[in-house]
Amino acid sequence: MTSRAIALLVSVVVGIAFLCVAGMFTLTGAASACSVITTPDGTTGRYDTEQTHYVRVIVTIGVQHGIPLRGQIIAVATALQESGLRNLGNRGLHNDHDSLGLFQQRPGQGWGTPAQLRDPAYAAGAFYRKLITVPGWTTLPLTDAAQQVQRSAYPDAYAKRESDATVLVGLVGRQPASSGGSGEQCISVGGWMKPVQGRLVSRFRDAGRPGHDGVDIAAAKGTPIHAAASGLVIRVVCNAHLVDGGPYSCDVDGHPVNVVGCGWYVELLHPDSTVTRYCHMVRRPSADVGQQVAIGQVIGQVGSSGHSSGPHVHLETHTSRPATKANAVDPVGFLAIRGVDLAAS
Repeated sequence: MTSRAIALLVSVVVGIAFLCVAGMFTLTGAASACSVITTPDGTTGRYDTEQTHYVRVIVTIGVQHGIPLRGQIIAVATALQESGLRNLGNRGLHNDHDSLGLFQQRPGQGWGTPAQLRDPAYAAGAFYRKLITVPGWTTLPLTDAAQQVQRSAYPDAYAKRESDATVLVGLVGRQPASSGGSGEQCISVGGWMKPVQGRLVSRFRDAGRPGHDGVDIAAAKGTPIHAAASGLVIRVVCNAHLVDGGPYSCDVDGHPVNVVGCGWYVELLHPDSTVTRYCHMVRRPSADVGQQVAIGQVIGQVGSSGHSSGPHVHLETHTSRPATKANAVDPVGFLAIRGVDLAAS
């Protein structure tokens, strides 16, 4: 994470402390993953109210267009690099030649009329319409996806904006769930989210299941499973077998007695050296070993493969690699300190 993003997070923490002392809202262990948190003077970290307003515009237009979180982060990072989240060319703000607005789009290149490009909502929509035509944009590195849209003279510049953009999109708050899900998606100020929309039905190492090294989140078969944070795919495995040693396929439903193992599962290694594991997928995950995935990116679908009595995700969180029983920690607490409430439905 960049020093700028760290400073932003520190400022957010200060803002939370102020709000709690003032009694403006109740903080129970961690800030809500969907809270919009500002400092007392109305700013968010190093960004003022005008800049955060434009973040909200970009995200709102993204939601209206059905753009997933990854696309919203790409858009905000691009606007950060191109204009510093300022509506350049409007109200006398300096712009580069005939480039206009948040994304410095040029009328002569077919982006729209000058009046349209000075409208932040129109500019964001134009950016998204171009982004979704880029082949494989959801899995491209942010700087590559942005460059395919912008054709900048500095194609590597967008990458340095990713950390701040992730935090800013997280601060905006609630996101509709993507197709196949329910409820809402939310990313925390620390860049984490609940991986699947569903109800927490089984806890970590409770009295009834002391060997249960994760939590279970129930959801309908086929519900998208999202990366809880950006990271590297380090394992994609079908890990299950029949108790009697007979053949078993992870492409069919498992059984709570006759089958043991995690079924189809994925492990992600995160920048802080932690590991998350997502079990019981319905089919081979859509992620591949060695692939970099972004927060919110779909890595598989809910299923019931392996040792399972019904569709759900078994989520594990580990403090280091390799993921073992010894370094498994309660995902509820692990994500709570990162601003995510797993119990929220």
